[in-house]
Amino acid sequence: MKIALVGYGKMGKIIDEIAVQRGHQIVARLNETPTAETLGNPDVVIEFSNPKAAFDNIKTCLELKLPVVSGTTGWLTQKQEIEQLALANDTAFLYGSNFSLGVNLFFELNEKLAQLMKNFGEYSCQLEEIHHTHKKDAPSGTAITIAEGIIRNTDFEAWKLDETKGKELGIFAIRQDEVPGTHSVFYRSEVDEIEIKHTAFSRKGFALGAVISAEWILGKKGNFSVRDVLFG
Repeated sequence: MKIALVGYGKMGKIIDEIAVQRGHQIVARLNETPTAETLGNPDVVIEFSNPKAAFDNIKTCLELKLPVVSGTTGWLTQKQEIEQLALANDTAFLYGSNFSLGVNLFFELNEKLAQLMKNFGEYSCQLEEIHHTHKKDAPSGTAITIAEGIIRNTDFEAWKLDETKGKELGIFAIRQDEVPGTHSVFYRSEVDEIEIKHTAFSRKGFALGAVISAEWILGKKGNFSVRDVLFG
């Protein structure tokens, strides 16, 4: 495939390396809002930029009828508009808060555990995420996805930054050195604690998942998630 990379930071560079290893051609490496001229006529766009730029980046590509895979978090209040644009332009959009296989397995495990814990009121639930100090959004998109999975399967009504209180599920967002990403879910009672945890050792797992998603989306129309890629 011919791939345009929109957002060429640390993740973009690793995606570049993995895509080339898998036999793809990188036709654009952009850190500015793309245009028809600068994109290089790609088959697919992979967008990992920043929360302020993501909407305009994705919108431009969809209006050019290009399929887009995006892993940028922190802009999702506008996601519905982007999904409508993908349909209106007869192309495809795939969003992932995290493209790692391990994290997506963790998402599934998290929902199953939430279903089990729903009827045991003696346990309180708390989330924690740790990321590198350069990460601009808090909580992480991954933590929000985890929280949404718990809310769907329990009596919680919303999430918030801080400690769990009442119907609000708490997320502690910690920023620490060069940590790629650690996410934990705790269920605590007076007598014990249950914890599930995912720890990323590098960004390569995220990058590989993004490239696999770009391979998968080619030729498709509509809106998708990493779950569609991994689990059908």
